[in-house]
Amino acid sequence: MSTLKVTNVKHETSGLNTLVFDNGGTSGGNGRVTTKGTIGEITAISYASTITLDFRTGNNFSTTLTGNTTFANPSNISAGQSGVLFITQGSGGSKLLSYQDYWDFPDGGTPPVLSTTAAAVDMIVWIARSSTKISAQLVANFV
Repeated sequence: MSTLKVTNVKHETSGLNTLVFDNGGTSGGNGRVTTKGTIGEITAISYASTITLDFRTGNNFSTTLTGNTTFANPSNISAGQSGVLFITQGSGGSKLLSYQDYWDFPDGGTPPVLSTTAAAVDMIVWIARSSTKISAQLVANFV
């Protein structure tokens, strides 16, 4: 039998019966034990020409494109982790999104083309297959 030494234990009272344990990590908790459904916050990411998501800080993200953008390879990826990215076209629309090599799409790996209408919202659903491969699928044109 293994023993896990844990410091800084707290119980969240959000109605989700969640126990958070932190063993010295820098992101507010190295693990969670839940007995009910979990709620993943949507983290807003400011526009940049290159965006590097940190998967230790969240699984769900949103950004508004005000210019063309590249999603760089995310940091702190764990196999089995999953989430969504909400991408909104800024004023004028027609902004392009490209991806570095960790991102893998169906249909031969060709990255999808986003909706081009101003204010259109697209969603990319993703799951990490490994620490260097993310399977992703575009669900387009929520207006």
